[in-house]
Amino acid sequence: LKEKTEDLKRERRLAEDLLHQMLPKSVARQLRKCQKVEAENYDQVTIFFSDIVGFTSIAASCTPLQVVEMLNNLYVCFDTRIESYDVYKVETIGDAYMVVSGLPERNGSRHADEIAKMSLDLVAAVRQVVIPHMPAGRLELRAGIHTG
Repeated sequence: LKEKTEDLKRERRLAEDLLHQMLPKSVARQLRKCQKVEAENYDQVTIFFSDIVGFTSIAASCTPLQVVEMLNNLYVCFDTRIESYDVYKVETIGDAYMVVSGLPERNGSRHADEIAKMSLDLVAAVRQVVIPHMPAGRLELRAGIHTG
């Protein structure tokens, strides 16, 4: 019984971790309590969006597994670095990476500063990511920021 209880606790933690990867913690908390999640309005947030320069050409010269490995390496690097900032990762689709600051947790007027510092960090970090089939090559990041 003790072993089954520990297994159940471990599975619950894994499920919560997965839920927190898909939804903001505040939303996940409300859903777990069977509460209605109300849409919110934010006056000011800053969004970061990026993609890899020449990704289509790089991907064309890779096997599907090499593309997955390259993107996984890149996003593990990014995900680790963004933990140092007051930001929330919204989405990764292919080579696109989107992060926001100022939501779901409001942070006053710090959102632009947080995204700007994070952006510089990610642009520097991308140079360290190895392209599996082109070890001498380096990735370049195209990034944009919008505040509003």
